[in-house]
Amino acid sequence: MKATRKDFAGMAARAAQQARVFFFCGPDEAGASDAAERIVSLLADPGERVEMAGAELRKDPVRLGDEARSNSLFGGTARHIWVRAQGDEAHDAVQILIENPVESYPVVIVATGATDKSRTAKLLAARNDGLAVMFHAPDLGTVTGAVRTMANGAGLKMGGELAERIARASGLDTRLARSEVNKLALYLDASAETPRPVTSADLDAIGASTEDDDFAPLVDAVLGGKRSAIGPELKRLHDMSINPVGLLLAFERRAAQLAGLNARLGRGGDVGAVLEAESAARRVFWKDKPVLTVQLRIWRGPRLERLVARLVALHQTLLANSQDAELLLARGLLEIARIACLDVEHRTNRTS
Repeated sequence: MKATRKDFAGMAARAAQQARVFFFCGPDEAGASDAAERIVSLLADPGERVEMAGAELRKDPVRLGDEARSNSLFGGTARHIWVRAQGDEAHDAVQILIENPVESYPVVIVATGATDKSRTAKLLAARNDGLAVMFHAPDLGTVTGAVRTMANGAGLKMGGELAERIARASGLDTRLARSEVNKLALYLDASAETPRPVTSADLDAIGASTEDDDFAPLVDAVLGGKRSAIGPELKRLHDMSINPVGLLLAFERRAAQLAGLNARLGRGGDVGAVLEAESAARRVFWKDKPVLTVQLRIWRGPRLERLVARLVALHQTLLANSQDAELLLARGLLEIARIACLDVEHRTNRTS
């Protein structure tokens, strides 16, 4: 089966009962992750979560089938397999799994950098026991609507202006937006049975601006090649004891945004014109246009693909080495910044 973001909402419950392999892809990694969590919540018995990395499966594609069938052979508790992959890393593993007639536990794949044209998506699109869904980069209106839906479910009476404020503060990341909605519901003691109205003062009280306000200067310094600002920004975030994984998520959201803008820009598009159009459509905050202009000229084509792959690998490294996460993140960001700085210097020398 193959679906769009719009189709998914209506078919999720049926797909959770019918399919055994789920592939969520596209530049909106938050939307893909949300969809994956939705499927897991709809499983009759999700059981234990077994997490795997796409890089592991690329090296040992048989392992996915072994993990997905291990308990089914000998009885025991239920499980589902959660795979975080880059592009088509899991393709061979999925092919081996679905070609084997032995029943397996559900496999949910979130594939950053993949599309519905990827080999894995095509492998599942024509099968009734598989589902492939692509999530395009969200716009402000889509995330604002999602925030209002979350708020309604949590018992919050929220107007469009406040929902948009949360959407903006969350960087159009529905995972962060959901966290803010949950904090509001707890703060107001709201529930579906006892709904409460939300005011701007309530939003101020729970700190809906999120850490992204602190992350933005470093994200812009690294991806924009601002050599002089990178060191002081890293020190500032160290002094503030910022969560390394949270900071990396801010970089991943910006990379996803750049990927969406690259798709609209095409090969020879006008960066300024595209950003003006995106700003007018309220998909880009007008204050972000200057930094996005610089970053779009640095991170294009294969270089952007390598950036996304590097961020995904760095994310997996941080999760596996939590004690050294801050040091590992700093090293990874400096490698990325070095590429951006060289590009900026090259452009400067060429025009001088």
